[in-house]
Amino acid sequence: MTTIRPFDVMDLLKFNNVNLDPMTETYGFNFYLYYLVNFPEYYQVAEHPSGEIMGYIMGKAEGRDNQWHGHVTALSVAPTYRRLGLAAKMMRTLEKISEIKNCFFVDLFVRVSNSAAIGMYKFLGYVIYRQIIDYYTGERDEDAYDMRKSLPRDVGGKSTIPLAHPVHARDID
Repeated sequence: MTTIRPFDVMDLLKFNNVNLDPMTETYGFNFYLYYLVNFPEYYQVAEHPSGEIMGYIMGKAEGRDNQWHGHVTALSVAPTYRRLGLAAKMMRTLEKISEIKNCFFVDLFVRVSNSAAIGMYKFLGYVIYRQIIDYYTGERDEDAYDMRKSLPRDVGGKSTIPLAHPVHARDID
């Protein structure tokens, strides 16, 4: 049976199978360690009974006042374990943590070309809040969608009312 559990520092040595995917953003060791030290409750892993890492989610709580929210920094599932509901299960875990932290909403950024992920997020209740021009830069520049889901504290869903016009990456906080 798959276990969703807190990410452990030793997992940093075992999760390359998850990151070997062109749609997965990869980061340096210090970036992962920063999240593990500063936001441990938001860093979860899906583990196979054999001990293999099947996927992970990392995030944080940020903002202030009615913009206090949970943020999904990265979510990835190894190709061999996709379409099993692991990503949805990890998203629900992050949402529950954000509710405990009294957040108004959860947000995430996703490439506009990643239709599979966008479809999953919509199925989970996320809406496209805004399009961010040139959010992803590098070999292949691309826009992102900022997708949001209201949590119980956001009475009326005010934080997820879509913006009418795209914004540029340089103009977001």
